[in-house]
Amino acid sequence: MCGAEKPIKLGFFAPITGPAAADGESCLHAAKLAVKLINERGGINGNLVELVYYDDGLSPPQAVSIAQKLTTKDKVVAAVSGSYSHTTRASAETYQNAKIPMISAYGVHPDITKTGDYIFRQSFVGTVQGRAAAEVAIKLLGGKTISVIHVDNDFGTVLAKSFIENAEKRGVKILSVDSFSIGEREFTPVLTKIKRENPDIMFLVAYAGEGAQIILQADEIGLTAQMLGTEGVDSTMQFLKVAGEKADGLVITTNLNRDSERAEVQSFMKAFTEEYGYAPDMVGASVFDAFMVLEYVMKNYGTSPQEIQQGLYKVKDFPAVTGIIKGYNELGEVSKSVQVQKVVNGEFHYFAEITDPEIVTPPNL
Repeated sequence: MCGAEKPIKLGFFAPITGPAAADGESCLHAAKLAVKLINERGGINGNLVELVYYDDGLSPPQAVSIAQKLTTKDKVVAAVSGSYSHTTRASAETYQNAKIPMISAYGVHPDITKTGDYIFRQSFVGTVQGRAAAEVAIKLLGGKTISVIHVDNDFGTVLAKSFIENAEKRGVKILSVDSFSIGEREFTPVLTKIKRENPDIMFLVAYAGEGAQIILQADEIGLTAQMLGTEGVDSTMQFLKVAGEKADGLVITTNLNRDSERAEVQSFMKAFTEEYGYAPDMVGASVFDAFMVLEYVMKNYGTSPQEIQQGLYKVKDFPAVTGIIKGYNELGEVSKSVQVQKVVNGEFHYFAEITDPEIVTPPNL
Protein backbone atom coordinates (compact mmCIF):
# COMPACT_ATOMS: atom_id res chain seq x y z
CA MET A 1 0.00 0.00 0.00
CA CYS A 2 1.37 3.43 -0.99
CA GLY A 3 2.74 5.32 1.99
CA ALA A 4 2.39 2.35 4.37
CA GLU A 5 5.99 2.84 5.47
CA LYS A 6 7.51 6.06 6.79
CA PRO A 7 7.52 8.84 4.16
CA ILE A 8 10.75 9.67 2.39
CA LYS A 9 11.75 13.14 3.55
CA LEU A 10 13.28 15.62 1.11
CA GLY A 11 14.57 18.94 2.43
CA PHE A 12 14.15 22.32 0.81
CA PHE A 13 15.09 25.91 1.62
CA ALA A 14 14.43 29.20 -0.16
CA PRO A 15 14.15 32.94 0.59
CA ILE A 16 10.38 32.87 1.17
CA THR A 17 10.53 36.22 2.99
CA GLY A 18 12.92 39.14 2.61
CA PRO A 19 14.33 40.90 -0.47
CA ALA A 20 14.12 37.79 -2.68
CA ALA A 21 10.66 36.65 -1.54
CA ALA A 22 9.22 36.61 -5.07
CA ASP A 23 11.88 34.13 -6.21
CA GLY A 24 11.42 32.16 -2.99
CA GLU A 25 7.68 31.86 -3.54
CA SER A 26 8.16 30.66 -7.11
CA CYS A 27 10.69 28.08 -5.91
CA LEU A 28 8.46 26.84 -3.09
CA HIS A 29 5.52 26.52 -5.48
CA ALA A 30 7.68 24.44 -7.83
CA ALA A 31 8.91 22.22 -4.98
CA LYS A 32 5.37 21.59 -3.74
CA LEU A 33 4.15 20.85 -7.27
CA ALA A 34 7.01 18.40 -7.82
CA VAL A 35 6.29 16.48 -4.62
CA LYS A 36 2.56 16.48 -5.35
CA LEU A 37 3.16 14.97 -8.80
CA ILE A 38 5.64 12.41 -7.44
CA ASN A 39 3.10 11.24 -4.89
CA GLU A 40 0.28 11.17 -7.45
CA ARG A 41 2.48 8.79 -9.46
CA GLY A 42 2.69 6.46 -6.49
CA GLY A 43 5.60 8.03 -4.66
CA ILE A 44 8.96 6.26 -4.67
CA ASN A 45 8.28 2.58 -5.26
CA GLY A 46 5.14 2.80 -3.09
CA ASN A 47 6.39 5.22 -0.45
CA LEU A 48 5.13 8.79 -0.25
CA VAL A 49 7.53 11.73 -0.34
CA GLU A 50 7.32 14.43 2.32
CA LEU A 51 8.62 17.94 1.64
CA VAL A 52 10.32 19.51 4.67
CA TYR A 53 10.95 23.17 3.93
CA TYR A 54 12.21 26.30 5.64
CA ASP A 55 12.59 30.00 4.88
CA ASP A 56 16.22 31.18 4.86
CA GLY A 57 15.27 34.86 4.47
CA LEU A 58 18.33 35.22 2.18
CA SER A 59 20.50 34.96 5.31
CA PRO A 60 23.60 32.71 5.24
CA PRO A 61 23.50 32.04 9.03
CA GLN A 62 19.83 31.10 8.72
CA ALA A 63 20.65 28.77 5.80
CA VAL A 64 23.31 27.06 7.93
CA SER A 65 20.84 26.63 10.81
CA ILE A 66 18.30 25.13 8.39
CA ALA A 67 20.90 22.70 7.05
CA GLN A 68 21.61 21.54 10.59
CA LYS A 69 17.88 20.97 11.23
CA LEU A 70 17.31 19.12 7.97
CA THR A 71 20.27 16.81 8.43
CA THR A 72 19.77 16.02 12.14
CA LYS A 73 16.24 16.65 13.48
CA ASP A 74 14.36 16.10 10.22
CA LYS A 75 16.59 13.31 8.89
CA VAL A 76 16.07 14.11 5.21
CA VAL A 77 17.70 11.80 2.65
CA ALA A 78 18.49 14.68 0.26
CA ALA A 79 17.94 18.43 0.00
CA VAL A 80 17.36 21.03 -2.69
CA SER A 81 18.42 24.66 -2.46
CA GLY A 82 15.93 27.09 -3.94
CA SER A 83 18.14 29.94 -2.75
CA TYR A 84 20.86 32.24 -4.03
CA SER A 85 24.58 31.53 -4.24
CA HIS A 86 25.70 33.04 -0.93
CA THR A 87 23.13 31.21 1.21
CA THR A 88 23.65 27.95 -0.68
CA ARG A 89 27.43 28.27 -0.45
CA ALA A 90 27.29 28.97 3.29
CA SER A 91 25.20 25.88 4.05
CA ALA A 92 26.82 23.43 1.62
CA GLU A 93 29.49 22.32 4.09
CA THR A 94 26.85 21.17 6.59
CA TYR A 95 25.24 18.88 4.00
CA GLN A 96 28.64 17.62 2.88
CA ASN A 97 29.76 16.83 6.44
CA ALA A 98 26.46 15.03 7.12
CA LYS A 99 26.80 13.14 3.80
CA ILE A 100 23.35 14.28 2.69
CA PRO A 101 23.16 15.04 -1.07
CA MET A 102 22.22 18.65 -1.76
CA ILE A 103 21.32 20.01 -5.20
CA SER A 104 21.65 23.75 -5.79
CA ALA A 105 18.81 24.58 -8.18
CA TYR A 106 20.22 27.78 -9.68
CA GLY A 107 23.05 29.26 -7.59
CA VAL A 108 25.93 30.13 -9.94
CA HIS A 109 28.99 30.50 -7.67
CA PRO A 110 31.73 27.93 -8.52
CA ASP A 111 32.56 27.29 -4.85
CA ILE A 112 29.17 25.67 -4.18
CA THR A 113 30.06 22.34 -5.76
CA LYS A 114 33.71 22.59 -4.73
CA THR A 115 32.49 21.94 -1.18
CA GLY A 116 32.51 18.19 -1.80
CA ASP A 117 31.14 15.12 -3.54
CA TYR A 118 27.64 15.33 -2.00
CA ILE A 119 26.95 18.77 -3.52
CA PHE A 120 25.47 19.10 -7.03
CA ARG A 121 24.28 21.93 -9.27
CA GLN A 122 21.13 21.82 -11.39
CA SER A 123 21.67 25.00 -13.44
CA PHE A 124 24.84 26.32 -15.08
CA VAL A 125 27.85 27.36 -13.04
CA GLY A 126 28.54 31.05 -13.59
CA THR A 127 31.63 30.40 -15.72
CA VAL A 128 29.52 28.48 -18.26
CA GLN A 129 26.78 31.11 -18.44
CA GLY A 130 29.37 33.88 -18.76
CA ARG A 131 30.98 32.05 -21.72
CA ALA A 132 27.56 31.54 -23.29
CA ALA A 133 26.65 35.21 -22.88
CA ALA A 134 29.91 36.22 -24.58
CA GLU A 135 29.06 33.87 -27.46
CA VAL A 136 25.62 35.49 -27.79
CA ALA A 137 27.07 39.01 -27.63
CA ILE A 138 29.68 38.41 -30.30
CA LYS A 139 28.36 35.73 -32.64
CA LEU A 140 24.60 36.30 -32.48
CA LEU A 141 24.41 40.04 -31.75
CA GLY A 142 27.61 41.20 -33.46
CA GLY A 143 28.82 43.28 -30.52
CA LYS A 144 32.27 44.89 -30.64
CA THR A 145 31.97 47.38 -27.77
CA ILE A 146 30.19 46.54 -24.50
CA SER A 147 29.33 48.32 -21.25
CA VAL A 148 28.68 46.10 -18.23
CA ILE A 149 26.40 46.76 -15.26
CA HIS A 150 25.93 44.10 -12.58
CA VAL A 151 24.49 43.50 -9.12
CA ASP A 152 27.23 43.50 -6.51
CA ASN A 153 26.93 39.98 -5.05
CA ASP A 154 28.06 36.41 -5.84
CA PHE A 155 25.67 36.12 -8.78
CA GLY A 156 26.59 39.43 -10.38
CA THR A 157 30.34 39.36 -9.86
CA VAL A 158 30.80 35.75 -11.04
CA LEU A 159 28.76 36.23 -14.22
CA ALA A 160 30.27 39.62 -15.03
CA LYS A 161 33.82 38.35 -14.50
CA SER A 162 33.32 35.29 -16.71
CA PHE A 163 31.59 37.32 -19.42
CA ILE A 164 34.29 40.02 -19.49
CA GLU A 165 37.15 37.50 -19.60
CA ASN A 166 35.59 35.56 -22.47
CA ALA A 167 34.51 38.65 -24.42
CA GLU A 168 37.94 40.30 -24.16
CA LYS A 169 39.66 37.08 -25.28
CA ARG A 170 37.67 37.36 -28.48
CA GLY A 171 38.60 40.96 -29.18
CA VAL A 172 35.62 42.81 -27.73
CA LYS A 173 36.30 46.16 -26.06
CA ILE A 174 34.76 46.54 -22.59
CA LEU A 175 34.04 50.25 -22.24
CA SER A 176 33.06 50.26 -18.54
CA VAL A 177 32.03 48.08 -15.62
CA ASP A 178 29.57 49.38 -13.01
CA SER A 179 27.89 47.66 -10.08
CA PHE A 180 24.87 48.31 -7.85
CA SER A 181 23.31 46.90 -4.69
CA ILE A 182 20.18 44.77 -4.35
CA GLY A 183 17.26 47.11 -3.71
CA GLU A 184 18.71 50.06 -5.63
CA ARG A 185 16.11 51.94 -7.65
CA GLU A 186 17.83 54.95 -9.26
CA PHE A 187 19.98 54.08 -12.26
CA THR A 188 19.67 57.20 -14.44
CA PRO A 189 23.18 58.59 -13.65
CA VAL A 190 25.03 55.38 -14.59
CA LEU A 191 22.78 54.78 -17.60
CA THR A 192 23.42 58.34 -18.80
CA LYS A 193 27.16 57.64 -18.59
CA ILE A 194 26.71 54.40 -20.56
CA LYS A 195 24.66 56.27 -23.17
CA ARG A 196 27.60 58.63 -23.67
CA GLU A 197 29.89 55.63 -24.13
CA ASN A 198 27.60 54.51 -26.98
CA PRO A 199 28.27 50.74 -26.71
CA ASP A 200 26.94 48.21 -29.18
CA ILE A 201 25.67 46.15 -26.23
CA MET A 202 24.88 46.78 -22.58
CA PHE A 203 25.42 43.56 -20.60
CA LEU A 204 23.06 43.54 -17.63
CA VAL A 205 23.42 41.12 -14.69
CA ALA A 206 20.49 41.87 -12.40
CA TYR A 207 17.52 40.35 -10.67
CA ALA A 208 13.97 41.07 -11.78
CA GLY A 209 13.22 44.13 -9.62
CA GLU A 210 16.34 46.12 -10.40
CA GLY A 211 16.44 44.78 -13.96
CA ALA A 212 12.97 46.12 -14.74
CA GLN A 213 13.90 49.57 -13.42
CA ILE A 214 17.09 49.60 -15.48
CA ILE A 215 15.13 48.77 -18.64
CA LEU A 216 12.51 51.46 -17.95
CA GLN A 217 15.06 54.15 -17.08
CA ALA A 218 17.23 53.27 -20.08
CA ASP A 219 14.18 53.74 -22.28
CA GLU A 220 13.40 57.09 -20.65
CA ILE A 221 16.82 58.53 -21.50
CA GLY A 222 16.91 57.04 -25.00
CA LEU A 223 19.70 54.53 -24.45
CA THR A 224 19.57 52.51 -27.66
CA ALA A 225 22.26 49.87 -27.06
CA GLN A 226 21.25 46.24 -27.57
CA MET A 227 20.39 44.86 -24.12
CA LEU A 228 21.82 41.47 -23.15
CA GLY A 229 20.86 39.95 -19.80
CA THR A 230 21.01 36.69 -17.87
CA GLU A 231 18.73 34.29 -16.00
CA GLY A 232 18.33 36.85 -13.18
CA VAL A 233 15.57 38.64 -15.12
CA ASP A 234 13.93 35.43 -16.33
CA SER A 235 10.58 36.17 -14.72
CA THR A 236 7.22 36.95 -16.26
CA MET A 237 5.54 38.04 -13.03
CA GLN A 238 8.41 40.06 -11.55
CA PHE A 239 10.26 41.41 -14.57
CA LEU A 240 7.99 41.51 -17.60
CA LYS A 241 4.94 42.58 -15.58
CA VAL A 242 6.86 45.79 -14.75
CA ALA A 243 9.04 46.31 -17.83
CA GLY A 244 6.44 45.10 -20.34
CA GLU A 245 7.07 45.94 -23.98
CA LYS A 246 9.84 48.38 -22.98
CA ALA A 247 11.89 45.19 -22.61
CA ASP A 248 11.27 44.21 -26.24
CA GLY A 249 14.53 43.24 -27.92
CA LEU A 250 16.22 42.19 -24.69
CA VAL A 251 18.09 38.90 -25.13
CA ILE A 252 18.94 36.73 -22.10
CA THR A 253 20.87 33.56 -21.34
CA THR A 254 18.83 31.18 -19.23
CA ASN A 255 17.90 27.51 -18.90
CA LEU A 256 14.17 27.63 -19.72
CA ASN A 257 12.91 27.55 -23.30
CA ARG A 258 9.23 28.34 -22.97
CA ASP A 259 8.63 27.59 -26.65
CA SER A 260 10.03 24.06 -26.50
CA GLU A 261 7.59 21.47 -27.81
CA ARG A 262 9.04 18.75 -25.58
CA ALA A 263 6.33 17.13 -23.45
CA GLU A 264 8.27 17.71 -20.20
CA VAL A 265 8.33 21.47 -20.78
CA GLN A 266 4.73 21.88 -21.86
CA SER A 267 3.28 19.67 -19.12
CA PHE A 268 5.24 21.56 -16.45
CA MET A 269 4.24 24.98 -17.82
CA LYS A 270 0.59 23.88 -17.89
CA ALA A 271 0.58 22.24 -14.45
CA PHE A 272 2.35 25.14 -12.73
CA THR A 273 0.10 27.77 -14.34
CA GLU A 274 -3.06 25.86 -13.46
CA GLU A 275 -1.91 25.31 -9.88
CA TYR A 276 -0.76 28.86 -9.10
CA GLY A 277 -2.36 31.16 -11.67
CA TYR A 278 0.84 32.47 -13.26
CA ALA A 279 3.48 31.15 -15.64
CA PRO A 280 6.65 29.65 -14.14
CA ASP A 281 10.09 31.21 -14.42
CA MET A 282 13.64 29.91 -14.56
CA VAL A 283 14.11 29.51 -10.81
CA GLY A 284 10.88 27.52 -10.48
CA ALA A 285 11.75 25.28 -13.42
CA SER A 286 15.22 24.66 -11.97
CA VAL A 287 13.81 23.65 -8.58
CA PHE A 288 11.22 21.39 -10.22
CA ASP A 289 13.95 19.65 -12.22
CA ALA A 290 16.03 19.04 -9.10
CA PHE A 291 13.13 17.11 -7.57
CA MET A 292 12.46 15.24 -10.82
CA VAL A 293 16.08 14.11 -10.94
CA LEU A 294 15.84 12.97 -7.31
CA GLU A 295 12.67 11.02 -8.14
CA TYR A 296 14.44 9.26 -11.00
CA VAL A 297 17.51 8.46 -8.93
CA MET A 298 15.55 7.19 -5.92
CA LYS A 299 13.35 4.95 -8.07
CA ASN A 300 16.32 3.47 -9.89
CA TYR A 301 19.19 3.44 -7.41
CA GLY A 302 17.73 3.60 -3.90
CA THR A 303 16.61 6.08 -1.26
CA SER A 304 19.51 6.18 1.20
CA PRO A 305 21.68 9.33 1.05
CA GLN A 306 24.65 7.34 -0.28
CA GLU A 307 22.55 5.60 -2.94
CA ILE A 308 21.14 8.96 -4.03
CA GLN A 309 24.62 10.50 -4.20
CA GLN A 310 25.99 7.63 -6.26
CA GLY A 311 22.86 7.59 -8.42
CA LEU A 312 23.19 11.27 -9.28
CA TYR A 313 26.60 10.60 -10.81
CA LYS A 314 24.98 7.91 -12.99
CA VAL A 315 22.32 10.19 -14.52
CA LYS A 316 22.62 10.32 -18.32
CA ASP A 317 20.43 12.06 -20.93
CA PHE A 318 17.65 12.85 -18.46
CA PRO A 319 14.76 14.77 -20.11
CA ALA A 320 14.38 17.70 -17.72
CA VAL A 321 12.22 20.80 -18.15
CA THR A 322 15.36 22.93 -18.48
CA GLY A 323 16.90 20.76 -21.17
CA ILE A 324 18.37 17.31 -21.64
CA ILE A 325 20.73 16.70 -18.74
CA LYS A 326 23.71 14.89 -20.23
CA GLY A 327 24.97 14.12 -16.75
CA TYR A 328 26.83 15.45 -13.71
CA ASN A 329 30.62 15.49 -13.72
CA GLU A 330 32.93 14.58 -10.84
CA LEU A 331 32.48 18.06 -9.39
CA GLY A 332 28.69 17.68 -9.41
CA GLU A 333 28.23 20.19 -12.25
CA VAL A 334 25.38 19.61 -14.67
CA SER A 335 26.03 19.40 -18.40
CA LYS A 336 23.28 20.71 -20.70
CA SER A 337 22.69 23.33 -23.39
CA VAL A 338 22.26 27.02 -22.57
CA GLN A 339 18.95 28.50 -23.69
CA VAL A 340 18.70 32.01 -25.14
CA GLN A 341 15.39 33.89 -24.98
CA LYS A 342 14.32 37.20 -26.50
CA VAL A 343 11.54 39.51 -25.36
CA VAL A 344 9.00 39.96 -28.16
CA ASN A 345 5.77 41.91 -27.55
CA GLY A 346 6.40 41.78 -23.81
CA GLU A 347 6.94 37.99 -23.66
CA PHE A 348 9.95 35.68 -23.58
CA HIS A 349 10.41 33.56 -26.71
CA TYR A 350 13.03 31.27 -28.21
CA PHE A 351 16.03 33.07 -29.75
CA ALA A 352 18.80 30.47 -29.81
CA GLU A 353 20.36 27.50 -28.04
CA ILE A 354 24.07 27.27 -27.24
CA THR A 355 25.23 23.66 -27.67
CA ASP A 356 28.97 24.02 -28.42
CA PRO A 357 30.74 21.64 -25.97
CA GLU A 358 33.62 24.12 -25.59
CA ILE A 359 31.14 26.64 -24.18
CA VAL A 360 28.62 24.53 -22.22
CA THR A 361 30.87 21.83 -20.75
CA PRO A 362 31.34 22.69 -17.05
CA PRO A 363 34.71 22.64 -15.28
CA ASN A 364 35.72 19.36 -13.62
CA LEU A 365 37.87 18.50 -10.62
